[in-house]
Amino acid sequence: MAPLYATTPEIQDGIRRAASVLREKGALVHCITNYVTVESCANAVLAVGASPIMSDEPTDVEDIQNICGALVINIGTLNQQTIQGMMAAGDAAARAKHPIVLDPVGAGASRLRTHVSSTLLNTLPVTLIRSNMSEAKALSGASAKTKGVDVNPEDAVTPENLERSARFARDLARNAGCVVAITGAIDLISDGQRVFAVGNGSPMQGRITGAGCMLSAFSGGYLAANPEDALFAALAAVVHAGVAGQRAQARMEGNPQDGTGSFRTYLMDALSTLTPDQLAAEARVEQVL
Repeated sequence: MAPLYATTPEIQDGIRRAASVLREKGALVHCITNYVTVESCANAVLAVGASPIMSDEPTDVEDIQNICGALVINIGTLNQQTIQGMMAAGDAAARAKHPIVLDPVGAGASRLRTHVSSTLLNTLPVTLIRSNMSEAKALSGASAKTKGVDVNPEDAVTPENLERSARFARDLARNAGCVVAITGAIDLISDGQRVFAVGNGSPMQGRITGAGCMLSAFSGGYLAANPEDALFAALAAVVHAGVAGQRAQARMEGNPQDGTGSFRTYLMDALSTLTPDQLAAEARVEQVL
C-alpha cells in the first residue's frame, strides 16, 4: 500500500488554516527540552511564529506554565531535577487545560526513559505524542529495540508496511486518548480515527541533532494557537518541518561545500519564511485510514 499523496482541498485548507492562525495569533510555549538541542528548539519555535520559554526548575515551572499556552516535554536529557520539573509543569498545564506535547526521546533504550515517558503519558492529559516508531512501540508496550535516540531500522515505516503501521498509529492514539505523530521517512498522524501519511521531508534531517526536538517544540505553538483542532495542528506542524527540510536540501544542490552545518542554517531559514499558502501547496499528505 504505497501512498499517492493526492493532497485533497480539505487537507490543504486544514494545513493553511492552522499555519495562518499561528502566524496571526502567536503563542507562548513552555519547553522542557533536551539540553543538547535547547537553543535550536527555541529558535525553531520563534521561526514558525510562536515564542519560547525554556525552564525545567521545579520551583519555577508552575509560574512559567501559568503564563504560557502550551507545554512541551522532551525527555532527551533526563535527570531527577528535570523529572520533577516535568511533573510539576504537567500538573500546572493540566489545571490550566493547556495542550501538552510529549516527546519520549529514547523510550525503550533504558528502563528510566521508558518508565518516565509511560508515567507522564498515564498521569497527564497529553494532547500529542511526537516520536519515532521505536519510541511509539515502547510506549505502547509492543516489542521494539530502540537504538539510542534513533529509530531502529526494523521499525521504519515503509510503503510495504504502511497499512499495518497506520493501524498501529491509530490504535495508539485511540488507547492513549490523544493525537499521535510518528515521524520518519513516512510520517503518520492520527487522532484515533483518521490516519494521515506525510511524504515531505529530507534525509538530511536525520543527519543533524535536534530535527525531531525542534518539531516537538513548535508543535506546541501550533496546538496552542489551534486548540480546537489538535489533529490538523499536529499535521500542519509535521508538514511545516517536512517542507522546510525539502527546501533546505534543494538550496544545497550544486554547492558541494554545503554540508550538515549549511543544512541546519537553511532549515531554520525555511521554517521562518514558509507561508501558509506554500505549506498547503507543497504538502504531500494522503489519508490512509
